[in-house]
Amino acid sequence: MISFAPFYDTLKKRGITTYKLIKDYNVSRSLIDRLKHNKPISTVTIDDLCKMLSCKVEEILVFVDEE
Repeated sequence: MISFAPFYDTLKKRGITTYKLIKDYNVSRSLIDRLKHNKPISTVTIDDLCKMLSCKVEEILVFVDEE
């Protein structure tokens, strides 16, 4: 399973709230919901988030083995 827990750690380190992402970066509420519930997002969206936050993919997501 892909977990987006690192995304929230990255936001916290940079002092960015989800409200600021929505208001200042034009991130949709539905994307925030998808990230919050570890639902699938496209690689294009991951690329966009990495550019927005000036971070690496590892700072957005992590693979968690469900076994």
